[in-house]
Amino acid sequence: MSDRSNLEEISIRNLGIIDQATLEFGPGLNVLTGETGAGKTMVLTALGLVLGGKSESALVRHGSDRLVASAIFSVPDSLHQALNEIGAEVESASLVISRTVNADGKSKASCGGVTVPAGTLSTLSESLIEIHGQTANAQIVKPAKQRELLDRFGGIDIQAALSQYQGDFSSYTELKVRISAMRSSANKREAEIAELKDFLAAWASLKAVRNECSATDDEINRLSSVEDLRVASSSASEALNSDEAGALTLLHNARRALDIAKSKDSRLEAIADRVSEAVFILDDASTDLASYSTSLEADPSRLDSLQERKAQLNSFVKRWGSDKSPDEELVLLAARAKNGKDSLADLEGGDERIAELEKELVGSKKALLTSAKKLTDARSSAASKLQSSVTKEIQALSMPHTTFFVDLNSVDYSGNLKESDFAIHGCDDVVMTIQGHENGPKIALGKGASGGEMSRIMLGLEVVIAETHPVGTYIFDEVDAGVGGKAAIEVGKRLHQLSKKSQVIVVTHLPQVAAWADTHFVVKKDSDGSVVASGVARIESEERVEEIARMLAGLDKSLSAREHAAELLALRG
Repeated sequence: MSDRSNLEEISIRNLGIIDQATLEFGPGLNVLTGETGAGKTMVLTALGLVLGGKSESALVRHGSDRLVASAIFSVPDSLHQALNEIGAEVESASLVISRTVNADGKSKASCGGVTVPAGTLSTLSESLIEIHGQTANAQIVKPAKQRELLDRFGGIDIQAALSQYQGDFSSYTELKVRISAMRSSANKREAEIAELKDFLAAWASLKAVRNECSATDDEINRLSSVEDLRVASSSASEALNSDEAGALTLLHNARRALDIAKSKDSRLEAIADRVSEAVFILDDASTDLASYSTSLEADPSRLDSLQERKAQLNSFVKRWGSDKSPDEELVLLAARAKNGKDSLADLEGGDERIAELEKELVGSKKALLTSAKKLTDARSSAASKLQSSVTKEIQALSMPHTTFFVDLNSVDYSGNLKESDFAIHGCDDVVMTIQGHENGPKIALGKGASGGEMSRIMLGLEVVIAETHPVGTYIFDEVDAGVGGKAAIEVGKRLHQLSKKSQVIVVTHLPQVAAWADTHFVVKKDSDGSVVASGVARIESEERVEEIARMLAGLDKSLSAREHAAELLALRG
């Protein structure tokens, strides 16, 4: 199984102008084409709903009560635990997610057969798919997203440095909390010491074992009912072994009768076998009953001892525990006793113990500072490589004079660092900018690029990042906006390159992009403007030539367009 997810299928009913459609996506590059207004983008709208996007009543097809969008994903083993936690079922490595939106705008989400909040789907989608459209591209302007992209590109080097830093950060933070707690409890220290000593002494005296409460109750119940148990077992034994009417006697008679007759009719053999089996089972039960009856002995002294032990256990749990079952409380109290020596040392050490921990804190901060510097160095190295590689990509995507920058705003490690300088993700802010021409100003992403340019920047980023850290499925909408000619071919080529490592789904109006597809869908609308089930179709061979020719010329049956279409299709080899 792949270690990444893939989108296998999406089904749509009553969404916008789409009446009904089902698309089965393949690996590699999947392309959706069609006339303007045919509903290509509605496919991505449906997927957005499936992945927890905002539901609106306006999305429901006119005249319909509700829309339904569902998708089937193949999911890797690494996602199974998260899915199990929400109760979702994965069948044959496939996960079904669906979303229903009523005409009044109310929606319902389902994941693996379990109803879940839409927010759960949104969280899950981060592990399933990477979407690049006008809305999704807006996420890249956020510093956290830019840091995430850089860290993905940096791969194992940044991951190792980040893991070390976060371990040191956690240790430093926990030590600070521990010292703070010791200081705040100074006034009540004596009372806590006395209570803890009392508890540890009581625990040592109790010598409790796991599940002792339930085991004691079971034995008390047995010893308190010895006579009742003896009568019951004796009566049962008599019912089995009576010479005249005992169950075993009658069964032995039945078996002998059948053994004589079964050779005369094969249908009796199976019945005879079952009767014989019943004889063996009851015979074993009879033996066990006899043994059980013999073992039953009244033991008043043992019963008294158990009653005392039960009272001792209950008294201990009542004093030191809470409202869980006695056996559960004993487990928790055992853990408290295990950590009691350290807690007692902290309390009894007083100011000396605090001073020792503060020395540890100094060493912990030095380790944190060292790992923070290493993380910054790893990010700095990756940033230089990322900006160089992405610049090459976007310059080939009809942005020939644009330069992409990845800058780090890090703390001054030579100065006095404040507590607030350290965060869980390190001491660096990542800033991605573009420069439209040489010597021009650096402009933040989202401010200096159009929607189409942002899509191409994201394409360039993903192509580069996929070399070290690919995701399962990429979806691009409007990646070809404002592009034509040779640059359009380069967009198609890079999408094809990305699809060698991951599944890629693209909505496009460019024939130069569509020609690179491994799987090609066409969305067609009827004369009344609706799209029916047969209006979304997978096309191959000659149909692809016809569709790409239509995209080139805007006309059907154009001979020159067909020749050009064949040339484009030949680019894939």
